[in-house]
Amino acid sequence: MVKMGHAVAAGTQSKRRWGILALGLAAQTASCSFLYGIPFLVSRMREAEGLTLAQAGAVVAAPSVGLLFTLIAWGAAADRYGERLVMAIGLGVSGILLLVTGIAAPPLPGLFALFLLAGASTASVNAASGRAVMGWFGVRERGIAMGIRQTAQPLGVGVAALALPPLAQRWGFHAALLFPGVFALVVAVLVAWLVLDPPRPERASGAPKAASPYRSPALWRLHGASALLVVPQFAVSAFAPVYLESKQHWDPLAAGWFLAGVQVLGALGRLGSGYWSDRVGSRLRPMRLLAMAAAAVMLLVAVGDATWPWVVLLALALAAVITVADNGLGFTASAELAGISWAGRAMGAQNTAQNLAASLTPPLLGLVIGDSRYALAFCVAAIFPVLAVGLTPVKAEEAARE
Repeated sequence: MVKMGHAVAAGTQSKRRWGILALGLAAQTASCSFLYGIPFLVSRMREAEGLTLAQAGAVVAAPSVGLLFTLIAWGAAADRYGERLVMAIGLGVSGILLLVTGIAAPPLPGLFALFLLAGASTASVNAASGRAVMGWFGVRERGIAMGIRQTAQPLGVGVAALALPPLAQRWGFHAALLFPGVFALVVAVLVAWLVLDPPRPERASGAPKAASPYRSPALWRLHGASALLVVPQFAVSAFAPVYLESKQHWDPLAAGWFLAGVQVLGALGRLGSGYWSDRVGSRLRPMRLLAMAAAAVMLLVAVGDATWPWVVLLALALAAVITVADNGLGFTASAELAGISWAGRAMGAQNTAQNLAASLTPPLLGLVIGDSRYALAFCVAAIFPVLAVGLTPVKAEEAARE
C-alpha cells in the first residue's frame, strides 16, 4: 500500500512538469536578461562613468567570466542538493547584487566586482533548470522540453532590448539595473515556492556511488563537438550586424530589425530540433546532420558575400536558424550520457566548453576579417562544424540506449 501511495503521488506530481518547465524557462530568461542585457546599456554606462570603450568592454565581460568559472560547481550542487534550492539561491543572490549595484552606484572596480559575482551566482540556473527538465520529462518528451527551455536566450535578449534602453534613457544606467534585479528576485521566489525536485532513484544501502562517466571518451567528445559548433553560431551573431552595415550598407535600425526577426526563427529552430530528436529517438544523429548543414550554410554565406546581396541575406537567415538548432541537443545528450547522478556536472561542463568557444570566437575571427575579409572568415568558420561531424559520439549514444 505504501508503494501504491507513492506511485499515485508521483503520478500527480508528474502532471505539474509543464508548470515546472515554465518556471525553469522563466528563471533562465531572467538570467539571460542580465547576462545579455548589459551590452544594451554600454552607451549610457560610458556617459555616466566616463569609461573608455575598453573599460566598458571589461565590465560587459565580467558576468560571463563569473559564470564561466562556476558552472560546474553549481552543477555539482544541483546533483547533490536538488534543483529548486540551487536555482532559488543562485538567482536570488544575483538579483540582490544587481539591486545593490543599481542603488549604490559603485565606481568602476566595484561595478566590475558586483557584475562578476552576479554572473557567478546566476550560473546556478543553467545546470539546475536543465537537470529539472531531465528529471521530469521522459525520453520521448525531453527533446522538445529542452528546446523550450533553450528559447530562454532569445527571450532574455528580447526582454532586455525592450526594457533596458528606455529605462536607462529615462532614469539612468544604474536605475536600469533594478529591472533585471527585480526580475531575478521575483522568479527566485516563485521557484522556491512552486518548483518540485524530480524523483531520484534510491541507492541501496552500501551500494557504491555512480562511477564517473568521464572515464569513457563519449562525454569528452560531445563537449568538444558542441564547442566546435559554437564557432559558426557566434560568427553569425557577432559579425552579422557590422557586416550588414559596413558591407551591405544597411541602416543600423534596419539591420537590427532583420536580426531580431531571425532570432525568432532561431528560437523556432531549437524547438524543431528538439521535436525531431524525440521522434527519431536520438539527440546526436540530428546534431551530426545539423553540423553538416552548418558547414554548408557558412560556405553559402561566403558565396553570397562574393556574388549577390540576396544570396547572403538568405544565407544569414538560414545560418541564424541552423547554427543554434543543435544547442539543446548537445545539452540534453550530455545529461543522458552522464546519467541522473552526474547530469548537473555534465551540463555544467557542457556550458563551460561552449562559453569558452563563444568567448574566443569573436576576437580570433576578427583577426581573420581584418578590414573586409568576411568571406574568408565565414569559410574558416565552416571548418569547425566539419570537425564536429567526426567528433560527435553517435555510436556511444546508440550503445547507451540499447
